[in-house]
Amino acid sequence: MSQKLAWITGGSSGIGAATAQKLAKQGWMVAITGTSPGKIDIVCDKDPKFIKGYVGDVTKPKIINDLINQIESDLGPIDLAILNAGMYEGENARNFTAANLKKHFEINVLGVGNCLEPILKKFLERRTGHIAVTASVAGYRGLPNALAYSATKAALINMTESLAIDLHGTNIKVQVICPGFVKTPLTDEADFDMPMVMEVEDAAEKLVAGLKSSCFEINFPWIFALMLKTLKFLPARLYIWLGSKLKDKQNRTKTTIDEKKT
Repeated sequence: MSQKLAWITGGSSGIGAATAQKLAKQGWMVAITGTSPGKIDIVCDKDPKFIKGYVGDVTKPKIINDLINQIESDLGPIDLAILNAGMYEGENARNFTAANLKKHFEINVLGVGNCLEPILKKFLERRTGHIAVTASVAGYRGLPNALAYSATKAALINMTESLAIDLHGTNIKVQVICPGFVKTPLTDEADFDMPMVMEVEDAAEKLVAGLKSSCFEINFPWIFALMLKTLKFLPARLYIWLGSKLKDKQNRTKTTIDEKKT
Protein backbone atom coordinates (compact mmCIF):
# COMPACT_ATOMS: atom_id res chain seq x y z
CA MET A 1 0.00 0.00 0.00
CA SER A 2 1.29 3.46 -0.93
CA GLN A 3 0.82 6.14 1.70
CA LYS A 4 -2.84 6.92 2.15
CA LEU A 5 -5.04 8.15 4.98
CA ALA A 6 -7.01 5.78 7.21
CA TRP A 7 -9.53 6.87 9.82
CA ILE A 8 -10.23 4.45 12.68
CA THR A 9 -12.99 4.95 15.23
CA GLY A 10 -12.42 3.23 18.57
CA GLY A 11 -8.75 3.66 17.76
CA SER A 12 -7.51 4.41 21.26
CA SER A 13 -7.49 0.81 22.51
CA GLY A 14 -7.87 -2.85 21.55
CA ILE A 15 -8.04 -3.89 17.91
CA GLY A 16 -8.43 -0.29 16.76
CA ALA A 17 -5.17 0.82 18.38
CA ALA A 18 -3.25 -2.25 17.20
CA THR A 19 -4.56 -1.79 13.65
CA ALA A 20 -3.52 1.87 13.67
CA GLN A 21 0.02 0.88 14.62
CA LYS A 22 0.12 -1.86 11.99
CA LEU A 23 -1.05 0.49 9.22
CA ALA A 24 1.38 3.19 10.33
CA LYS A 25 4.28 0.73 10.07
CA GLN A 26 3.19 0.04 6.51
CA GLY A 27 3.39 3.74 5.62
CA TRP A 28 -0.20 4.83 6.13
CA MET A 29 -1.14 8.11 7.76
CA VAL A 30 -3.70 7.17 10.41
CA ALA A 31 -6.25 9.34 12.21
CA ILE A 32 -7.71 7.69 15.30
CA THR A 33 -10.86 8.72 17.14
CA GLY A 34 -11.82 7.92 20.73
CA THR A 35 -13.41 9.51 23.76
CA SER A 36 -10.37 9.43 26.05
CA PRO A 37 -7.64 12.02 25.29
CA GLY A 38 -5.17 10.17 27.51
CA LYS A 39 -5.60 6.85 25.72
CA ILE A 40 -5.41 8.57 22.33
CA ASP A 41 -2.11 10.20 23.30
CA ILE A 42 -0.64 6.84 24.32
CA VAL A 43 -1.38 5.36 20.89
CA CYS A 44 -0.17 8.44 19.01
CA ASP A 45 3.08 8.50 21.00
CA LYS A 46 3.95 5.06 19.63
CA ASP A 47 4.27 6.54 16.12
CA PRO A 48 3.73 10.33 16.26
CA LYS A 49 4.78 10.84 12.65
CA PHE A 50 2.02 8.69 11.20
CA ILE A 51 -0.70 8.44 13.90
CA LYS A 52 -2.77 11.51 14.75
CA GLY A 53 -5.47 11.64 17.40
CA TYR A 54 -8.90 13.27 17.41
CA VAL A 55 -11.26 13.21 20.37
CA GLY A 56 -14.84 12.43 19.38
CA ASP A 57 -17.95 10.54 20.45
CA VAL A 58 -19.56 8.42 17.71
CA THR A 59 -22.99 8.90 19.32
CA LYS A 60 -22.84 12.64 18.50
CA PRO A 61 -23.57 13.15 14.76
CA LYS A 62 -22.55 16.82 14.53
CA ILE A 63 -19.31 16.22 16.40
CA ILE A 64 -18.43 13.35 14.06
CA ASN A 65 -19.29 15.38 10.96
CA ASP A 66 -17.09 18.26 12.13
CA LEU A 67 -14.35 15.84 13.15
CA ILE A 68 -14.20 14.26 9.66
CA ASN A 69 -13.94 17.71 8.10
CA GLN A 70 -11.15 18.59 10.55
CA ILE A 71 -9.22 15.39 9.77
CA GLU A 72 -9.41 16.06 6.04
CA SER A 73 -8.44 19.70 6.54
CA ASP A 74 -5.39 18.62 8.54
CA LEU A 75 -4.31 15.48 6.70
CA GLY A 76 -6.07 15.30 3.34
CA PRO A 77 -8.85 13.08 1.95
CA ILE A 78 -9.70 9.93 3.89
CA ASP A 79 -9.12 6.81 1.79
CA LEU A 80 -10.11 4.13 4.30
CA ALA A 81 -12.69 4.35 7.11
CA ILE A 82 -12.59 1.57 9.70
CA LEU A 83 -15.77 2.00 11.74
CA ASN A 84 -14.67 0.08 14.79
CA ALA A 85 -16.01 1.82 17.92
CA GLY A 86 -18.20 -0.42 20.03
CA MET A 87 -19.07 -1.72 23.48
CA TYR A 88 -19.89 -5.01 25.18
CA GLU A 89 -21.60 -5.77 28.46
CA GLY A 90 -22.68 -9.32 29.24
CA GLU A 91 -26.44 -9.61 29.52
CA ASN A 92 -28.92 -12.45 29.92
CA ALA A 93 -32.61 -12.89 30.67
CA ARG A 94 -32.09 -12.31 34.40
CA ASN A 95 -30.29 -8.97 34.15
CA PHE A 96 -31.76 -7.69 30.87
CA THR A 97 -32.78 -4.05 30.71
CA ALA A 98 -34.15 -2.01 27.83
CA ALA A 99 -31.72 0.75 28.83
CA ASN A 100 -28.70 -1.50 28.27
CA LEU A 101 -30.09 -2.65 24.92
CA LYS A 102 -30.54 0.99 23.90
CA LYS A 103 -26.99 1.83 24.97
CA HIS A 104 -25.56 -1.01 22.87
CA PHE A 105 -27.51 0.07 19.79
CA GLU A 106 -26.63 3.75 20.27
CA ILE A 107 -22.91 2.96 20.25
CA ASN A 108 -22.55 -0.21 18.17
CA VAL A 109 -25.12 0.47 15.44
CA LEU A 110 -26.16 4.12 15.46
CA GLY A 111 -22.56 5.09 16.21
CA VAL A 112 -21.51 3.38 12.99
CA GLY A 113 -24.38 5.10 11.18
CA ASN A 114 -23.32 8.51 12.47
CA CYS A 115 -19.86 7.92 10.97
CA LEU A 116 -21.08 6.20 7.82
CA GLU A 117 -23.39 9.00 6.67
CA PRO A 118 -20.78 11.78 6.29
CA ILE A 119 -17.91 9.58 5.06
CA LEU A 120 -20.15 7.82 2.53
CA LYS A 121 -21.20 11.18 1.08
CA LYS A 122 -17.56 12.11 0.57
CA PHE A 123 -16.71 8.75 -1.02
CA LEU A 124 -19.71 8.99 -3.37
CA GLU A 125 -18.69 12.50 -4.42
CA ARG A 126 -15.12 11.32 -5.10
CA ARG A 127 -16.29 8.02 -6.58
CA THR A 128 -13.69 6.17 -4.55
CA GLY A 129 -13.12 4.97 -0.99
CA HIS A 130 -12.93 1.97 1.31
CA ILE A 131 -15.32 1.27 4.21
CA ALA A 132 -14.73 -1.50 6.76
CA VAL A 133 -17.27 -2.05 9.55
CA THR A 134 -16.31 -4.01 12.67
CA ALA A 135 -19.03 -6.50 13.58
CA SER A 136 -18.30 -9.86 15.27
CA VAL A 137 -18.76 -13.59 14.91
CA ALA A 138 -21.33 -13.02 17.69
CA GLY A 139 -23.56 -11.65 14.95
CA TYR A 140 -23.86 -15.01 13.16
CA ARG A 141 -26.40 -16.33 15.67
CA GLY A 142 -27.60 -15.33 19.11
CA LEU A 143 -25.06 -16.25 21.79
CA PRO A 144 -25.62 -16.82 25.53
CA ASN A 145 -25.00 -13.86 27.83
CA ALA A 146 -24.97 -11.49 24.83
CA LEU A 147 -28.60 -10.46 24.34
CA ALA A 148 -27.80 -6.88 23.34
CA TYR A 149 -24.32 -7.40 21.88
CA SER A 150 -25.25 -10.23 19.49
CA ALA A 151 -28.25 -8.26 18.26
CA THR A 152 -26.13 -5.21 17.40
CA LYS A 153 -23.48 -7.24 15.60
CA ALA A 154 -26.11 -9.10 13.55
CA ALA A 155 -27.53 -5.71 12.58
CA LEU A 156 -24.10 -4.49 11.47
CA ILE A 157 -23.47 -7.57 9.33
CA ASN A 158 -26.83 -7.18 7.58
CA MET A 159 -26.39 -3.43 7.12
CA THR A 160 -22.93 -3.84 5.63
CA GLU A 161 -24.17 -6.55 3.27
CA SER A 162 -26.88 -4.18 2.03
CA LEU A 163 -24.31 -1.42 1.64
CA ALA A 164 -22.05 -3.72 -0.39
CA ILE A 165 -24.96 -4.59 -2.69
CA ASP A 166 -25.80 -0.93 -3.24
CA LEU A 167 -22.18 -0.03 -4.00
CA HIS A 168 -21.39 -3.08 -6.12
CA GLY A 169 -19.80 -2.03 -9.39
CA THR A 170 -18.59 1.30 -7.97
CA ASN A 171 -15.06 2.14 -6.92
CA ILE A 172 -16.08 2.12 -3.24
CA LYS A 173 -14.93 -1.03 -1.46
CA VAL A 174 -17.04 -2.37 1.41
CA GLN A 175 -15.97 -5.00 3.95
CA VAL A 176 -17.23 -6.33 7.27
CA ILE A 177 -14.83 -7.41 10.02
CA CYS A 178 -15.95 -10.33 12.21
CA PRO A 179 -13.39 -11.10 14.92
CA GLY A 180 -13.61 -13.97 17.36
CA PHE A 181 -12.23 -13.57 20.87
CA VAL A 182 -9.33 -11.12 21.00
CA LYS A 183 -7.37 -10.30 24.16
CA THR A 184 -8.30 -6.67 24.87
CA PRO A 185 -9.32 -4.67 27.96
CA LEU A 186 -12.92 -5.76 27.30
CA THR A 187 -12.18 -9.49 27.23
CA ASP A 188 -9.93 -9.14 30.27
CA GLU A 189 -13.14 -8.58 32.23
CA ALA A 190 -14.81 -11.70 30.84
CA ASP A 191 -15.79 -14.38 33.37
CA PHE A 192 -16.22 -17.28 30.91
CA ASP A 193 -14.02 -19.48 28.73
CA MET A 194 -12.93 -17.88 25.45
CA PRO A 195 -12.01 -20.51 22.85
CA MET A 196 -9.17 -19.73 20.43
CA VAL A 197 -8.55 -16.29 21.96
CA MET A 198 -6.05 -14.25 19.90
CA GLU A 199 -3.45 -11.72 20.94
CA VAL A 200 -4.47 -8.27 19.74
CA GLU A 201 -1.33 -7.85 17.59
CA ASP A 202 -2.11 -11.09 15.74
CA ALA A 203 -5.69 -9.95 15.23
CA ALA A 204 -4.53 -6.62 13.79
CA GLU A 205 -2.20 -8.44 11.40
CA LYS A 206 -5.09 -10.58 10.13
CA LEU A 207 -7.31 -7.52 9.85
CA VAL A 208 -4.81 -5.50 7.81
CA ALA A 209 -4.14 -8.46 5.54
CA GLY A 210 -7.88 -8.79 5.02
CA LEU A 211 -8.18 -5.13 4.07
CA LYS A 212 -5.83 -5.77 1.17
CA SER A 213 -7.90 -8.72 -0.05
CA SER A 214 -10.96 -8.76 -2.27
CA CYS A 215 -12.99 -10.65 0.37
CA PHE A 216 -16.15 -9.01 1.66
CA GLU A 217 -15.82 -10.59 5.11
CA ILE A 218 -12.65 -10.49 7.19
CA ASN A 219 -12.86 -13.01 10.01
CA PHE A 220 -10.33 -14.45 12.43
CA PRO A 221 -9.42 -16.91 13.71
CA TRP A 222 -10.91 -18.52 10.62
CA ILE A 223 -11.42 -21.96 12.20
CA PHE A 224 -13.52 -20.49 15.03
CA ALA A 225 -15.46 -18.32 12.57
CA LEU A 226 -16.13 -21.37 10.38
CA MET A 227 -17.40 -23.33 13.38
CA LEU A 228 -19.85 -20.57 14.29
CA LYS A 229 -20.91 -20.10 10.68
CA THR A 230 -21.76 -23.77 10.47
CA LEU A 231 -24.17 -23.29 13.38
CA LYS A 232 -26.22 -20.98 11.15
CA PHE A 233 -27.45 -24.03 9.27
CA LEU A 234 -28.71 -25.89 12.34
CA PRO A 235 -32.45 -25.97 12.98
CA ALA A 236 -33.41 -23.44 15.64
CA ARG A 237 -34.56 -26.13 18.08
CA LEU A 238 -31.20 -27.93 17.95
CA TYR A 239 -29.22 -24.69 18.10
CA ILE A 240 -31.13 -23.47 21.16
CA TRP A 241 -30.48 -26.79 22.92
CA LEU A 242 -26.76 -26.58 22.16
CA GLY A 243 -26.70 -22.95 23.23
CA SER A 244 -28.28 -23.87 26.56
CA LYS A 245 -25.50 -26.41 27.14
CA LEU A 246 -22.89 -23.75 26.39
CA LYS A 247 -24.65 -21.36 28.76
CA ASP A 248 -24.57 -23.96 31.54
CA LYS A 249 -20.84 -24.47 30.95
CA GLN A 250 -20.23 -20.71 31.09
CA ASN A 251 -22.17 -20.49 34.35
CA ARG A 252 -20.07 -23.28 35.88
CA THR A 253 -16.91 -21.49 34.77
CA LYS A 254 -18.13 -18.23 36.28
CA THR A 255 -18.90 -19.98 39.56
CA THR A 256 -15.38 -21.47 39.65
CA ILE A 257 -13.80 -18.07 38.93
CA ASP A 258 -15.89 -16.40 41.64
CA GLU A 259 -14.90 -19.09 44.14
CA LYS A 260 -11.21 -18.57 43.34
CA LYS A 261 -11.60 -14.82 43.86
CA THR A 262 -13.06 -15.37 47.31
